[in-house]
Parts: sequence; structure tokens; C-alpha cells
Amino acid sequence: MSLRQIFSALFLLFVGAFTVLMFTKVAPYLSFEPGIDFLTTKTDRVLAHRDFQLSFYIHITSSLWTMGIGIAQFIPSFVKKYPRLHQTLGKVYVFSILFLAAPSGLGLAIYANGGLPAKVGFSFQCIIWWLTTFVAWREIKLKRWQTHIEWMMRSYGVTLAAMSLRVGSYAMVYLFHTKPIETYLTVTWLSWVGNLVIVEALIYAGTGAKLVKMLKK
Repeated sequence: MSLRQIFSALFLLFVGAFTVLMFTKVAPYLSFEPGIDFLTTKTDRVLAHRDFQLSFYIHITSSLWTMGIGIAQFIPSFVKKYPRLHQTLGKVYVFSILFLAAPSGLGLAIYANGGLPAKVGFSFQCIIWWLTTFVAWREIKLKRWQTHIEWMMRSYGVTLAAMSLRVGSYAMVYLFHTKPIETYLTVTWLSWVGNLVIVEALIYAGTGAKLVKMLKK
């Protein structure tokens, strides 16, 4: 096994473990009680808004399964062995982001803590998430395999912003001892912009082309 394969396997395991961890975090919210973790940071007035409630519950559930679905889509052996399942999961992923996760995230951005910088940061994240996913869908409809993969990489990079936000927050607090508001506003932007920078570096290094070749073998 090459170093690249080892790194890829470790990354997939890490994302898989994080997805399971997120499930344990999301599950308590499904009791629909207001006094749970993140919801305690919101005022009673915000919690009373129907659009906030709808956006919140749609977002935490749809974002979770898109993260889980996305892992398998980047495993060449899975794609080659189960092409129909890959296509089905891909449709679920695209539909979930375009019609559920991104729009509901935009609805939540209106109520984001941290003032205008946070609201704008989360809004841009959802818009970019929607656009990258839409372009990825359009490219596969046109049978442009490599550009489809590259746009899906961008889309999944934004999907993983939830993971980067939490990892980045812990790193900033424990390594750099940043204040809560500094940490929050930084990771609001860095969680998805940083992911996209990494994805662009991978695309520039030819990862998309390599994945196409692996699928054609």
C-alpha cells in the first residue's frame, strides 16, 4: 500500500468516525426539547420562530446523512463494484444539499450568533455549497467525468466544514488560547474556505484525473 493510499484510508476512517460522533450529537435534538446544547445559545424569541425551528431540524439531519453518503462516493473500489448504488447515493446527496441542507443552512445563517461577520460567513458557505453541488450534478449529466469528480470534491469539502469547524475550534482554543468570539468568527470562515483551498490544491495536483483513471481500470 502506497503512502497516498494509507493517507486516504486514514482520512476516510477519520471522517467516518466523525460522522458517527455527529450522530450521537444530533440524536438528542430529535427529542425536540429546547434546552439542548446549541439551542441554549439562542434566545426564546429566536427559538419561537417557526422558520428557525424548521431550518434547524432539517439542517442537522440532512447534513449528517450527506456527510455519511459522501464518504463512499470517493472510494474507487466501491464505485466500481456498485455503480448503481453509487448513482443512487449520488442523487440522494445532490438532492439533499440542493433542496434541504443548503437552503436550511441559509435559513439558520440569518440567526447566527456573532453578528454580521458570522451571518455573512455562513450565508456564503451555503451558497457555495449549493453552487458546487449543482455544477457537479450538471457535469455528470454532460458525462464530463473528471470535472464532475472535481466539483464533487469541492462540494464535499464544504460538506466537511462541520468537521473542520469543530476541529479548528478545539485547535485554536487549546493550542493558541484564543477568546471564544475570536475562535467562533475565525472558524466560521476558515472551516469552509480552508477546506476549499485544500481541495483546490488536490485538484491542481491531479487528484481528479487520478480518480478517473482508477475507475477506468
